[in-house]
This record gives sequence, structure tokens and C-alpha cells, in this order.
Amino acid sequence: ALASAVQAAPDPASTAVAAVITPFSGAAAAALPPPWRFVSLPGNKVPPAQIDIFALGPDRVLRLRTDRSYGTASHALAPKTTAGTLTWRWRLDQPIEAADLRKKEGDDAALKVCAMFDMPLDRLGFVERNVLRLARSASGEYLPAATLCYVWDHKLPVGTELANAYTKRVRFVVVDSATNAPKPASPLQQWVSHTRDLRADFLKAFGTESDTVPPLLAIVVGADSDNTGQSSLGYVGDISLTPLTAQP
Repeated sequence: ALASAVQAAPDPASTAVAAVITPFSGAAAAALPPPWRFVSLPGNKVPPAQIDIFALGPDRVLRLRTDRSYGTASHALAPKTTAGTLTWRWRLDQPIEAADLRKKEGDDAALKVCAMFDMPLDRLGFVERNVLRLARSASGEYLPAATLCYVWDHKLPVGTELANAYTKRVRFVVVDSATNAPKPASPLQQWVSHTRDLRADFLKAFGTESDTVPPLLAIVVGADSDNTGQSSLGYVGDISLTPLTAQP
């Protein structure tokens, strides 16, 4: 279950990718522009979501379509990339109405943008540390110890923060919602922009485990509807990361 909930990240010992995030707008074809790569669940246990570059009006953007499926687009970052300001825009055309991130059976998101942190395993408790080691071995992937995901959710209000229903190694922050409290519902079929302080959000989510902010491993964009058995459609524009010169 952990290998399914925690998305794969590049091994920091073997990765040498620029900290600049390759824009979707410059892609000449439908395929993801390198170093973006498609990642599905280990063993292809769930049908892969359809993620490609799509011309929406005058812009070329990332399109994410699910039908009882799961998929992510992962962008590796240079070793020791520091967390800073993450900026992106996205648009949701078809939400997952049955999604409920508080439950395993509702653990789906029509849109999510995630930051993976290379938090040392010694920051975890004994049980979690060994569970993650086993999951890494079983999946053959470098599963990060801390992943922070910003999501567009159908039920939970903006500002909701919670752990993934399967593992505390993934924490969610709801930044857009269909509910009207405490803010007006986020509009469908319209672009919405976000800017987040990754340092502050990491410390708020994982501060009880680490009083410093680890380096970033990757930025991941994803969508999944395998638990609810529904479908979704969303788009994500170019993503930018402004790294800091030093950690707090």
C-alpha cells in the first residue's frame, strides 16, 4: 500500500538534472518534454492515466485524463535543490465527485502538484523507517520520506491539511475546492493560479519530524481515480520553482 501511495522519485545519487523546470508550453509534440517522465503504479496494477501535452486555445499545456486510472508526470531536480517558491496554474474541467481524501476508498485527486523532499530516514520512527525501506526494495523505486501535495478537491474546504489515508509520508494541502466555505468555490473550466512557499508548508506539515527543510528531489503533477472508479479531466500550465540559496 505504501508503494502505491508514495510516488517514485529519482535516486539523488544518480540524478543530475537542472533545477529549472522544463515548461510544457515549449513542447513540440504530445509527448512529455524531458526530463518530465510518466510514472504509474508499481507493477501496473491500475490502468495508467492519460497524460500528454495538449493545445488548449493558444497555449500548450499538460492534460491529465483519468478513467478509473492513475498516473503522474515527474520532473527530477538537481541534487541538493533547495525549497523555495513554487508557482503554477491549473484548470479543472471534470472533478471527481466521490473523492474523499480522508478515506482509502476516496483517496483520489483530479489534480495535484507535489514536491518530493529527500528527508533522511533517521528522522522517521523505527516502524515507519523500516516500512519505507521494505517498500523501496519491493517496488525498486526511490520512494521519498516526505511528499507534500497541493490538491484540487471536491469536498474538503480550501486550507484543509491532512495526511494521506495510506501513509503519513504524503501530506495534502487543499488549495482549490468545490465547497463555498471558508472561501467561494473554485471555478471549473477556468484557470486558477497559485504561489506557495515550500519551506513554510513543509515545516507546517512535517515540522514535528524535521526542524530543517531537506533538499527537493522532484516536482510531480498527477491525477488518479482508481479508488472511486470515476473519471476526471484537468490541465496544468507551466510550473516554476525559485530555489533559495540557503536553507533556514
